[in-house]
Amino acid sequence: MKLGRLNHVGVAVPSMQDAMAYYRDVLGAEVITQPFDMPEQGVKVAFVNTPGQDGTAGTQIELIEPLGADSPIASFIAKNPAGGQHHLCYEVADIEAARAWFEGQGKRILGPTRIGAHGTPIFFLHPKDMLGQLTEIMETPREQH
Repeated sequence: MKLGRLNHVGVAVPSMQDAMAYYRDVLGAEVITQPFDMPEQGVKVAFVNTPGQDGTAGTQIELIEPLGADSPIASFIAKNPAGGQHHLCYEVADIEAARAWFEGQGKRILGPTRIGAHGTPIFFLHPKDMLGQLTEIMETPREQH
C-alpha cells in the first residue's frame, strides 16, 4: 500500500465567511467552492487554493465550520476559539485496500468509510496512531494519480 499526495489540510473555523475573506484577502488564496452544508457530518465546508509560486494552484485548504452545537467540530472550536488545523488528507487509489492495510497495521479507524466533501470515499485514522495528527484517507479517481 502506498499513500498518494497530500490532498488538503483541514482547518476548523468559527466563521466560514471570515475565514474565506482571510484566505482570499490576506493570503491571496482563490476560493474554489462556495460553502456547502454536509449535515450527515455536521459541518459546513468550503475549499480554497493557496497560490503557487509559479502562478499555479498551491495547497488546497478545506475550511470546516460546525453546523451546530452537536457537530464534531464544535468541541474542537470550543477548545480552539480562533480555529486551527484539524486534519491532513492523503490520497489513495483504493480506499478498501487502504483501510485493510491500516487495520493490518493496528491503526484505529474512526467510523465507517463514507463519502467526503470531494464526493469520494474517505475514512479517518485516530490521531494517537498517526503521530498526534487526525488523518483523513481519501480515494481519488485513478486519472488524478
